[in-house]
Amino acid sequence: MASQKPGIGICHKNQKQYNTNTWVNAWCIRQSTLGRGPSVKRFFACIVVAAGLAANMRAEDASFQASLVPDYALRDQTDTITFASFSIWGMNPQHALAIGLINGSYGQSSGLSIGGINYSENYTGVQFGLLNSTYSDFTGWQAGCVNYTADVFSGFQLGFLNYAGRLTGLQLGLFNMAAQADHGLQIGLVNLLPENQHWFSAGLANEVAPVMVLVNWRR
Repeated sequence: MASQKPGIGICHKNQKQYNTNTWVNAWCIRQSTLGRGPSVKRFFACIVVAAGLAANMRAEDASFQASLVPDYALRDQTDTITFASFSIWGMNPQHALAIGLINGSYGQSSGLSIGGINYSENYTGVQFGLLNSTYSDFTGWQAGCVNYTADVFSGFQLGFLNYAGRLTGLQLGLFNMAAQADHGLQIGLVNLLPENQHWFSAGLANEVAPVMVLVNWRR
């Protein structure tokens, strides 16, 4: 029978000096303590280690989210996602890349959302989707079939139908509407700016008309 060579393995009973790696040292001490005791001890030791790792992971920053629906997700709805989210239907406050069929962002969120439907409360960044909807303020770029911002929109809307509660920026689409505008330009088949009170006022410097084809603006 071949004899066991001293010093082979992480821990050896004749080893005079522990490995310099502190984790290995801890494991060696634990192994020497357990000895040849019942395997139940080892089992409970593994449970304690696993629980500690899970608690530590939960305490870390919520950088990643994976979600089937908001109630069945890796992270709670209240966690702010800071890196990336991949979802069938996700809903979190976030400052991240969000890719999914339905991407929901609430609170003060930002980033890049790519999906079938993107909806948000307040958002800064870019939304690409069939439907992009913001219930309050949006700053950035919305690109999709339908783009909707209920309150203040600052940036660029590109789509078949664009709506802004208050426009500062550019709307480019077939049908554009802004309930109010500070400095807004509309380019499309039909352009509505109800805040324009006059039709073709002198010089057209500040406004064109309440309704106009091809181009409309308000300064």
